[in-house]
Amino acid sequence: MRLRISNEKALSTVVTTLIILVVSVLLAGVVTMYAINITSTRTQQEDLRLSKQEVWYNVTGSYGFAALTIDNVGGRDVVIDKIQVRGVEASWSNVAYLRLSSPVSGSLICPNSSSLPSTGFEYISGTTDDFSTASNDLPLASGDTLVIYIKNPDSISANDIGTTVGITVFTENAQYYVECNVKSAESA
Repeated sequence: MRLRISNEKALSTVVTTLIILVVSVLLAGVVTMYAINITSTRTQQEDLRLSKQEVWYNVTGSYGFAALTIDNVGGRDVVIDKIQVRGVEASWSNVAYLRLSSPVSGSLICPNSSSLPSTGFEYISGTTDDFSTASNDLPLASGDTLVIYIKNPDSISANDIGTTVGITVFTENAQYYVECNVKSAESA
């Protein structure tokens, strides 16, 4: 009786195991990336656009104002938690706001008195509306605009006229920052 030894070659057990592990890890990675892509594209994102920023100081009356518009161009409603001018948080009692359903097209106008904007305030040349005084965080629906006026931002003085100042708006998930130059509120 003769034993026949075959000359067939096969993969070793170690190589076979490694191939199975690599393929399964790659497949798991593809499935994970697909799930993340589906989840993130269906999640509505927060996106605010700050514009029309202005800061004025009236040397004669010793008062100042900061103003800006906040457009919610994201897919979800947000809540404005706080607003800072040059790193100092503005008290809600010093914030007047106006809700609009469309963006503002012109430049914001400086108030001509030291009081917060209220009923019949002309905020754009030829456009008046009724502003409200904030008492706490301000909700902003998707697609809407807030016009914000801040009375006497704590850190603005006559010495700041001509310098650059930053305005930061905070929400639960993000902070938005813009800069502008401080202007004199007085005219000839």
